[in-house]
Amino acid sequence: MKKCVLLLLGSFFMVLGLFFVVVPGPSLIFFIAGLMCYSFYYPKARYYLRLCQKALTKSCAFLDKKLAR
Repeated sequence: MKKCVLLLLGSFFMVLGLFFVVVPGPSLIFFIAGLMCYSFYYPKARYYLRLCQKALTKSCAFLDKKLAR
């Protein structure tokens, strides 16, 4: 039951993320939330979640450096 709920929730977040790619909105946040739901049961989703987290960390550090000047 828990697995079904997490997979449905992950699918909902992914579809919502795809919707916000077309319509302006926080699509990246919903993609990460969907990956987080999937990562409990799928190792490949965990891998992509780590990639997204590393990319966001690097981009935030870059923006901090640029905005601090």
